[in-house]
Amino acid sequence: MSNKEYPIGIFDSGIGGLTVLKEICRILPDENILYFGDTARVPYGIRSEETVTKYSFECIKFLLQKRIKLLVIACNTVSAVSLKEITKYVDVPVIGVIEPGAKAAVNFTKNKKIGVIGTEATIKAKAYSKAIKELSDKVEVYELACPLFVPLVEEGWTDDLVAKLIAERYLSNLRVKEIDTIVLGCTHYPLLKKVIGEVMGPINIVDSAIETSKIVREILLQKDLLNNQKNTPVRKYYVTDSPIKFKFLAEKFLNESINNIEKVMLS
Repeated sequence: MSNKEYPIGIFDSGIGGLTVLKEICRILPDENILYFGDTARVPYGIRSEETVTKYSFECIKFLLQKRIKLLVIACNTVSAVSLKEITKYVDVPVIGVIEPGAKAAVNFTKNKKIGVIGTEATIKAKAYSKAIKELSDKVEVYELACPLFVPLVEEGWTDDLVAKLIAERYLSNLRVKEIDTIVLGCTHYPLLKKVIGEVMGPINIVDSAIETSKIVREILLQKDLLNNQKNTPVRKYYVTDSPIKFKFLAEKFLNESINNIEKVMLS
């Protein structure tokens, strides 16, 4: 196997990173992909920075043993808290989800008012504010933690009255700011995109998964690592808890059957 045929590694705290996987598969259909969801310890967003970093390294070490050619940190919390440390440790290209989302938001906004929703850890780190301000110091950024969104997605409650009521409770705080663009600062949140759109009304919704997949393609092109083999791509999923539950939710979201799921025990 050549380096080009090595898989892309995608890491997330749970199922949210499937939004990134789906977009990568859409624009890079020939790539082999290994997905790791730390489903036993989700959500990361309520944990300390030390714990997030510890968990992240345990999972990433597992993926590196599989000879990946590129690592996608498909978790905003990890991208906000641990990306620099991970980049120092890993000897393959590493892509987080914050900078691509921040860049898209700055490009989309017309009134220079951007809202960011994310986990408590991501919002506390002010990662999006910093990234957006580096691109444009004229933009006002309003960040809001929505900690119940991740459990909703992990339970599959993405399009019902419960989701609508919780979204209304959270997002009413942003509506009054007259933002014209909102960044989904967690890869779980695109699964709530319909509900968020209904609550916020006409607004630009930035999905970091879409923006990140574009960067993945750019990096693979730059590094001459695009897989040019036309064999059926390998898609394998690793989880730390309940493959059955992961399979149910993943198939519901990806709209396809998946069977290549393995439960792993981390040392």
